[in-house]
Amino acid sequence: MSLNISDDARDHFVVKKSRLEGKIRVSGAKNSALKLLTASILTDEPIEIINYPSSLIDTQIHVEMLRMLGKHCRVTEDRIFISCDKELGEELQWKGPSIRNTLLIFGSLLARKGKAKVPLPGGCSIGDRDYDLHQMVLEHLGAKVWEENGCLCGEAPLGLHGSEITLPIRSTGATENAILAGSLAQGTTVVWGPHFRPEIADLIAFMRSMGADIEVHGQESIRIHGVRDLAGTRHTVIPDNMEAITFLIAAVITQGDIEIENFPYRDLEVPLIHLRESGAKFYRGEETLIVRGGRCFPVDISTGPYPGINSDMQPLFAVYALCAKGESRIIDLRFPKRFRYAEELSKLDADLSIRDNILIVKGGKQLRGNTVIALDLRCGAALLLAGLVSEGETRITNISQIERGYEHADAKLRSIGADICLFRASSSQS
Repeated sequence: MSLNISDDARDHFVVKKSRLEGKIRVSGAKNSALKLLTASILTDEPIEIINYPSSLIDTQIHVEMLRMLGKHCRVTEDRIFISCDKELGEELQWKGPSIRNTLLIFGSLLARKGKAKVPLPGGCSIGDRDYDLHQMVLEHLGAKVWEENGCLCGEAPLGLHGSEITLPIRSTGATENAILAGSLAQGTTVVWGPHFRPEIADLIAFMRSMGADIEVHGQESIRIHGVRDLAGTRHTVIPDNMEAITFLIAAVITQGDIEIENFPYRDLEVPLIHLRESGAKFYRGEETLIVRGGRCFPVDISTGPYPGINSDMQPLFAVYALCAKGESRIIDLRFPKRFRYAEELSKLDADLSIRDNILIVKGGKQLRGNTVIALDLRCGAALLLAGLVSEGETRITNISQIERGYEHADAKLRSIGADICLFRASSSQS
């Protein structure tokens, strides 16, 4: 296995106060690309994925997992070709860093092979993200699921069969697993109360092009009519809405002037309304968003299912609020433990406190550089933003978390004027 991953905790970014100006392009969505990679398990026929974020740590890990199962993967800078010329394995014998997507690999293997064994999932530690909903979905489809020696095991010797599944919360992962596993199940699977969001729409479009029979009824239900087999396809990944909103907020807080190409305007309508009402100045172009700075006002937001403000976005909104004079409040009902990033921002002289699962942000105070830790992917993104408006140097460690979800973060930001340097312990400054 050969991954572009450094295990050295001394790798870090050094960020200084900057004003952003110029053009920047949004990459393919990490949270979509990972699901499309998983869906390739459902066929032996060739798959080509375009606008593919090949440099992300999470996509690199997933590709190695596919190879371990018997897939042949050829990766270029912005696309991947997947084929299979031998029997697909049913057990993922993986000892490296894990990702949350192993749960979807598990469901896809059960649908395809009738048996599956994968390591327990990894990903960001942001609170209660157990696999109980995934287990519920797969058991409704006729699988037996259990945990054994740090692995998730399952079998469905008679194959999966369609069922009606009512999700107790709008879970993205459980919705995706129902779609993947239900596509090859006998009969019809109905998911009530799904979490229908852009990445799931992209997965459904991808699978329809493979021959899947899927009906979408908004946030009410998704119906999956099982088919005997799925074909190969060619598909372009949607733009990454998290990367897009990160660039947008970076431009506003630095009083910048940037044009964001490949901007997923339709997927961010609600967050954009909040940002416009909170002082951001931006204009819609043709597949671009032009950001002309603005003045940050305090925000009161609560995260929720799409089309609302995604939980992933709230660390970015917290930095936006720190640049506003006055008090802001952020509520995350889904992942309240995601507020761990507040402690790292506090090291930059940020005034934040948590009261009754509400993050209280008192903005308007000048942030000052310090050494901080990217505890998870979005914490790392928030620290990058904070570093752009802090006096002095901000040294961000554990940057592999950022590299899990942002392609060439330092180079992209540098291209629009950010004063950011990447230091590798194993090599010279880059």
